[in-house]
Amino acid sequence: MDSIELIESFADFKDEKNIDRITLMAIVEESMKTVLRKRYGSDDHFDVIVNPDKGDLEIYLNRKIVEDEMSEDDLLEIEISEVRKIDPSFEVGEEYTQKIELNELGRRNILAFKQVLNTKIAEYDNSNLYEKFKSIEGEIVSGEVHYIRHKQVILVDEDQNDMILPKENQIPSDFFRKGETVKAVVEEVGFKGGKPLIILSRTSPKFLEKLFEFEIPEIYDGLITIKKTVRIPGEKAKVAVESYDDRIDPVGACVGMKGSRIHSIVRELRNENIDVISYTNNQQLFIQRALSPAKVSSMELDEENKHAVVFLRPEEVSKAIGKGGQNIKLASWLTGYEIDVRRDEPEEEDIELTEFSDEIESWVIEELKKVGLDTARSVLEKDVNDLLELTDLEEETIIDVIRILKEEFEE
Repeated sequence: MDSIELIESFADFKDEKNIDRITLMAIVEESMKTVLRKRYGSDDHFDVIVNPDKGDLEIYLNRKIVEDEMSEDDLLEIEISEVRKIDPSFEVGEEYTQKIELNELGRRNILAFKQVLNTKIAEYDNSNLYEKFKSIEGEIVSGEVHYIRHKQVILVDEDQNDMILPKENQIPSDFFRKGETVKAVVEEVGFKGGKPLIILSRTSPKFLEKLFEFEIPEIYDGLITIKKTVRIPGEKAKVAVESYDDRIDPVGACVGMKGSRIHSIVRELRNENIDVISYTNNQQLFIQRALSPAKVSSMELDEENKHAVVFLRPEEVSKAIGKGGQNIKLASWLTGYEIDVRRDEPEEEDIELTEFSDEIESWVIEELKKVGLDTARSVLEKDVNDLLELTDLEEETIIDVIRILKEEFEE
């Protein structure tokens, strides 16, 4: 490698890799010192001077001047007689600096230098790429579909950086074509084989939250905060929001007139059904809202064990549970409570026996009341034999009373 090749190499690195001058100097210097260590066992006595603008790379070896025939290390020491051929003013004990020409290192070491330089440039690139994507973890990026595999889709950004969208991070109904632009959130950034591994996700709750932030100005401006998001990707999601301004309805602001603000988000998520819920610190009320669209009749709450038993009218139970149990599952994830649903059967209508005084003689009513049977249903819950044992009434009278009471409820 001559000076011209160095100049071309420096120019390529600066243009292609966009490396600043100081960083490039440090990389070239360290690369050469790596070769010197392999060649001489140490770089302690070498000075490497780099000028990337000109393509200059100068190597100097510092050797101690010793008496003739007293040299113990030809690399680190030089005899006085040899030095004085160059400059008679040198004295024993002084340091002699000798310039090492690049071609003196030999072809093998020069090739090693190029390899080390390329490796360190790649490491620099990989480190920069890692830091770039690490700083935007949790943010949305767009990429073009470059390659579709069975278990993952490879996207490339505008700088041609590879990003991986695994199958498990795709919405079940996602279908991609090569060249298509796809949005996803940066879920994780790591290293594999020394190269940055950028994992994307379209199923993460963070993806939904960021879409809300893009589409709803009040969230972007911080007037509305997303407290928690839970999803069954591609099916249903619940988002709890809170407003710090009493004048702003957080749910209305997120949904928009006739759902106008949320339509684009639903489309991006392949028609995922999104419930937006107003957050509250009142756990009972929050659970009620989380079970929307079902209406809760009453609730038993065990805050210590994070358990809630909710009672609903029969027609509301299916709404609370939802398709495939999705609604109650998401409500549980959102609130952090285990939720049990119970049917709230309405109390059956009952009538006091005294209301039948025009049809049943008063002494008969009093006889029944003596044994604690003071309502129509309390009497009907007993059969004829029970009533015969409990009271002094005749069987014919009891049968007549039962007939009268049944007719009332059958009307």
